[in-house]
Amino acid sequence: MALKISKFYCALHNQVRLLTSLESSGRPYMQGQLANNERQYFYFIDHQGMLFLDDARMKNFTSCFKEKKFLKFFFKRLKMNGNLENLHEWPYVSPCGEEMNYIKCDDLPVVYQAIIYDDEEPHLSWGDEHGLLKYPLNLSDIAMCPKSGRVYHPAPYRQGGIGLIKSKLAIELSNNFVFEENRNLPSGIRWNDKYYALNHQILKLLDSRPSVGRYSDIEE
Repeated sequence: MALKISKFYCALHNQVRLLTSLESSGRPYMQGQLANNERQYFYFIDHQGMLFLDDARMKNFTSCFKEKKFLKFFFKRLKMNGNLENLHEWPYVSPCGEEMNYIKCDDLPVVYQAIIYDDEEPHLSWGDEHGLLKYPLNLSDIAMCPKSGRVYHPAPYRQGGIGLIKSKLAIELSNNFVFEENRNLPSGIRWNDKYYALNHQILKLLDSRPSVGRYSDIEE
């Protein structure tokens, strides 16, 4: 009797997860499903850089992944999805042996959360705010999207070549933007008493990046 009840609740739990995933992505899936000879899991990255299971009903700081080793392993292996069958729905993947982690995001998978210094050279920290992963900061490469006001910077090629700057850090940087008269985009940035002209080159790359659920045209 107890075994039958256990099986019933297990089946019920799986059905709820299936329905939740259908609401979340538009196509049914189940976390840990076996398909195409791989164990599949499905994740979501928000515009603050927090990582969640895609079918998590509540997505906030308490429910995001925080374990440093896991986050570093996950983000270092993150890359563009080469499977055309589900590329639009899950633009990014993070392979792990025989498992495949499929990822969609609020905007982009690389979200820079802080400026840190390594040998006195500035870097952008992503994965967390404390240098879990880092990328050299080139102030001239910072760009602001004219539609959303969001701020971007180049990222590692493997992870798509462009990263979103977290809103809190973006506000700090944008306070130092220099605008010319009658222009919506900043022409430069003043940082540590120096002026850096902005080239806006990555805006072209931004338009070509795949993303599901991108809110680039919605204000923070």
